[in-house]
Amino acid sequence: MRQELNLRGNNALLTRANPLAKFVAVFLVTLVLALSIDLVSASTALLGELALFPLAGLTLRLLWQRGWPLIIAAAFGGWSTAILSANSGRVFLDVGIWSISEGSLTLGLGFMLRGLAIALPAVLLMSCTDPTDLADALAQKAKLPHRFVLGTLAALRLVGLVAEEWQTIGMARRARGVGSHGSPVQRFKAMLGQSFGLLVQAIRRASRLAVTMEARGFSGGQRTWARESTYSRLDAWVLVGGAVLAGAAMLAAQWAGTWHFVWLKQG
Repeated sequence: MRQELNLRGNNALLTRANPLAKFVAVFLVTLVLALSIDLVSASTALLGELALFPLAGLTLRLLWQRGWPLIIAAAFGGWSTAILSANSGRVFLDVGIWSISEGSLTLGLGFMLRGLAIALPAVLLMSCTDPTDLADALAQKAKLPHRFVLGTLAALRLVGLVAEEWQTIGMARRARGVGSHGSPVQRFKAMLGQSFGLLVQAIRRASRLAVTMEARGFSGGQRTWARESTYSRLDAWVLVGGAVLAGAAMLAAQWAGTWHFVWLKQG
């Protein structure tokens, strides 16, 4: 029986595309962003990605709800890069061991925008891709091993349960007076304890699921498919769109003179 989860009722254009085509398109954009840290290529890719979100049935509110940890991580990474990088050009802030200059600020902004431009496609991809369709595409088109495909499917199906488990553990700890009061340091330690509890629960759940799937014969044998994974003209447009966005980001940076490979020293 097919489970639609959060995609039920979502008839957005990208929802109907083959998962592998979307993965390749995301890979092309990510590859370009991984080659250079600069404001222009990251900004170009980020603007293009935000323009694609309505095609996946997403809004900025849903984007924040589903991707806020990645957004906060990208902002923190940009700030850390800005204050830890070597100074160059005009100095904007100098407080003890922390200083931000024109060069370090540009590098930090580039790092933050690149992090967002790499993370947001993952949010978009998982928001418009049904896990069962993804498993069918990985097994039928990519010819990946069945155990890997079924493990991926199980992991995607358990993401929602992990979120619910986090809330349950938090409520149980607050009922015992843990993590609901105290200094910020005490609350941070309580959060670490809650994270460890979630990790233990996730490992136990994954172990039980693996044993159950092995016992029911998921690990071998000749397989048949309830649904065939197919390609369509829409998938070709998705691939073209990914290639165009990746090329536009690279060409814009080349035109602006900001492009440089990450393993080469900027000079």
